Amino acid sequence: MLSRRTVLTAATLIVVASACDRRDPAPHTDNAPAVVQGSADARVRLPAAQDTAPGQAEPPGADAPMQAVLDQLAALGAQPLATLTPMQARQQASPADAVRRVLEARGESTDPEAVGKVDNRTVPGPGGQIPIRIYTPQGDGPFPVILYIHGGGWVIADLDTYDASARALADADGAVVVSTHYRQAPEDKFPAAHEDVWAAYQWTLQNAQQINGDPGRVAVAGESAGGNLATDISIRARDEGSQLPVHQLLVYPVAGNDLNTPSYRANTAAAPLGRAGMIWFAEHTVRTPDDMDDPRINLLAANLQGLPPTTIIAAQIDPLLSEGEQLAELLRNAGVQVERRQWNGVAHEFFGMAAVVPKAQQAVQFAGQRLRQAFGRSAR
Repeated sequence: MLSRRTVLTAATLIVVASACDRRDPAPHTDNAPAVVQGSADARVRLPAAQDTAPGQAEPPGADAPMQAVLDQLAALGAQPLATLTPMQARQQASPADAVRRVLEARGESTDPEAVGKVDNRTVPGPGGQIPIRIYTPQGDGPFPVILYIHGGGWVIADLDTYDASARALADADGAVVVSTHYRQAPEDKFPAAHEDVWAAYQWTLQNAQQINGDPGRVAVAGESAGGNLATDISIRARDEGSQLPVHQLLVYPVAGNDLNTPSYRANTAAAPLGRAGMIWFAEHTVRTPDDMDDPRINLLAANLQGLPPTTIIAAQIDPLLSEGEQLAELLRNAGVQVERRQWNGVAHEFFGMAAVVPKAQQAVQFAGQRLRQAFGRSAR
């Protein structure tokens, strides 16, 4: 493990490192951390990397469907995160918007994938009401239940941004999907998001029957930062003697705090997730540099024993690839049953692009198969 001055939290995201030329801006290189105050942009300045930073290596090439999405995202004018405030970043175009543009260009419908019923609610949390969205599949039930947690580096994105992923899981698994939001940084810094998703998990367990679900068959799933949050739910459930999820689906999860892994070096200039954006997320999320070593963020330093069976989905064009591999290995070493599968030619955020990216369809089908097995049901 590198020292704190050479390591950064790997946060996540959905916005281009550079929408036009696929290069990240130069990272902040102050020798000592500093706090930049301001209600809209309060952030802890962190050292960006080792003294010799990774070069701007050309990332692996995207396949044609993935590249079409990246081209549309650039055409929508998404700007590098490092140049924006959190509010500006939340308002600019996302990969979900780019998918809609691809569909429009093809003359295809942009209607969301159909499910039986969608219900927007709020549930109580430690910092106030938490927005959730409940997707119920067609049929009679009771259905198994998935608590789904969206990505966005703990700073950006919401239930709408990741609506396609939640719908796809509901249909692939025949499960009720409870998609939860959470407080975001910098307004509410770490560990606010972790506290909120734990509250959402407890609500899901206690109310599964009321939403036509089976309280004995509850899984967790998350993308990117949401994968980190989902894993922390399992860890906390084990530690506090709460009901363990029957499975955890982790889609390119944030799992470590090292910006110099092989995949960071290979994907320094990758889109839509770039190195400068990762630094930006970390600086907005943590309270102090010490938070980067907290096992709730750095899962590679956590006790992983006794966690539920796990599925990890990985994308080749992703700085988080290596830490996902490390997490899978550590889980196996801890006695956890793990299945990890990687799709090449696609980038971070591909999972919710099944409408236009065939490999996303494959990933969703694989996730559905794994979850159905965990729920004790035969594959469709």
